Amino acid sequence: MRLTNFDMDALRSFVAGIDAGSFAQAADRLGRSTSAVSAQLKKLEDQAGTPLVRKSGRGLTLTDGGEVLLSYARRLLTLNDEAMSAVRGAELEGWIRLGIQEDFGETMLPQVLGRFARAHPRVRIEGRIARNGELSEKIASGHLDLALAWDDGTASSTGRIAALPLCWLGAAEGEPIWQADGREPLPLAALEAPCLLRSIACDHLDRQGLAWRIAFVSPSLGGLWAATAAGLGIALRTPVGRPPAVRMLDPMTHGLPRLSSLGLRLLQSGKGPDPIGDHLAAIIRQALRETLPADWMVPPADRPAPVAPPTAAADRSASRAGSAA
Repeated sequence: MRLTNFDMDALRSFVAGIDAGSFAQAADRLGRSTSAVSAQLKKLEDQAGTPLVRKSGRGLTLTDGGEVLLSYARRLLTLNDEAMSAVRGAELEGWIRLGIQEDFGETMLPQVLGRFARAHPRVRIEGRIARNGELSEKIASGHLDLALAWDDGTASSTGRIAALPLCWLGAAEGEPIWQADGREPLPLAALEAPCLLRSIACDHLDRQGLAWRIAFVSPSLGGLWAATAAGLGIALRTPVGRPPAVRMLDPMTHGLPRLSSLGLRLLQSGKGPDPIGDHLAAIIRQALRETLPADWMVPPADRPAPVAPPTAAADRSASRAGSAA
């Protein structure tokens, strides 16, 4: 039997269309015409020997074959991009210092470091998991070359690569620990100050006129998850890394302030042309695209926009992303 090789450009257009929710939007992102992307999809269906999408109302949905191919397509593109990065950067030598949030350190950091080490074996990489303020300070002082940090509003939005929904979190089991009846202040579980998400929580509660108290303070995200799961307090975080023992609380049901989103930035030290940093930044962006729901990612040409509250499916996806600011 003669083997068929999938067209990589067509696979990239297919994945971009599914991630964007529209092949017309994918055409804009890829710098192609809609008809060109449609032709690539038709070519891919011919190569696969089966329809990949079908009409569903005004949009498109994946067929069974499309769901199978989408999973393989992501892996093929990742391997292709990793191979291209390795070939183009085969002569790279030196070292780079990377800082990353604890939220993403447990699962994404090993993935990123592993890919980079395979692509650039002559480059030494130093990794550091730290809080948001420390990451920003070390980038500014030149002690870090690259950092994945929350957008605290102190810099331009050009480096924003994702916008993650904020949510109130409580214990998954037992009765609610707080009622919005004004009798008791809301018990807040938070990280040690200074903490960006702790400040956001306090600001939202103050603006809604809700009394609150700090019920539990932790130096680490693991301690915060444990306290929240035990029912010692309500926390404000993104859904990333949320353990099963912690659930999202509906603001309307529990009388809590509605929340918006929190930007995620990729900071570079600005020391001039940095091919090593550029290669590592590309690997980080790819890892985030594979880890986070597609509608949380900010396309390069788009300005940041508010993100809708996460769906149950997105929340399940985010819970695998990593496990603090």
